[in-house]
Amino acid sequence: MVLNLTSEDWTAIILSLRIASVATAVTLPFGIAVALLLARKDFWGKALVDAVIYLPLVLPPVVTGYLLLITLGRRAPVGAFLADHFGIVFSFRWTGAVISCGVMAFPLMVRAIRLSIEAIDRRLEDAASTLGANRFWAFATITLPLALPGIVAGAMLAFARALGEFGATITFVSNIPGETQTISAAIYTLTQVPGGDAAALDLVIVAVLISVAALMASEWLARRAIARMHGI
Repeated sequence: MVLNLTSEDWTAIILSLRIASVATAVTLPFGIAVALLLARKDFWGKALVDAVIYLPLVLPPVVTGYLLLITLGRRAPVGAFLADHFGIVFSFRWTGAVISCGVMAFPLMVRAIRLSIEAIDRRLEDAASTLGANRFWAFATITLPLALPGIVAGAMLAFARALGEFGATITFVSNIPGETQTISAAIYTLTQVPGGDAAALDLVIVAVLISVAALMASEWLARRAIARMHGI
């Protein structure tokens, strides 16, 4: 099987990988912190926080993109403030695509990490505390290593989700070749052009291959992390 990919196709593929990678890297620390908070703390309004975090999973992606547009758009309150005072513009930029992809992938990341942290025996952390370890050290030496398989799984799931994001991204940053046109947007564009089905199929195959590779890598890395914890 030979794929006939044009330079525009390769640009969309590379841009998609770049956006998905940056979105995953940027959201991962926040994902760990939020997952730890939800797994270990009980506080007033926790159910509401929980609902807000998982909201992008149930909202139509276009709605999420529109909310980002009216919040971070060039003329939106937050967007205008960032642009006027710091020169930061997200709308119609690849950095805006990073935000939309990160927002859509964040719930999957948090869910996987949270389940991993909840499965850890808290008595191990308590034992570390009785031996003089502070909370940060107990987290760094006990919780984080034991939650590593879930963190890896969450990161790879988020990467795969960000790679396939379309609705929120095209609503927030449009479909600009070379700037915000990801694989999904390129496929959509090709399906609207007469005779573009063959080129769209090539990109579909590439998207499937990358997604399968990401999921397989997630499984392999998770198994490696578990094996290392058990000294195998």
